[in-house]
Amino acid sequence: NWLFANTPAGAQSSAVIYSLIETAKETGLDPYRYLTWLLKTANGADLTRPDILRSLLPWKAPETCKVK
Repeated sequence: NWLFANTPAGAQSSAVIYSLIETAKETGLDPYRYLTWLLKTANGADLTRPDILRSLLPWKAPETCKVK
């Protein structure tokens, strides 16, 4: 439940973004750099392929995404 989400879809979208950010932080990534890399890399990728999806997980992020 997200108290101030206007719609169920909005609440779900918020939950997904928050989960990505918290997972990035827990795996030692800078959330901004990770999300930037993720969105650029996923753009145009065939996200129906499991191997592509696995390559986008936080623990597969490049060194440039890590907190220094």
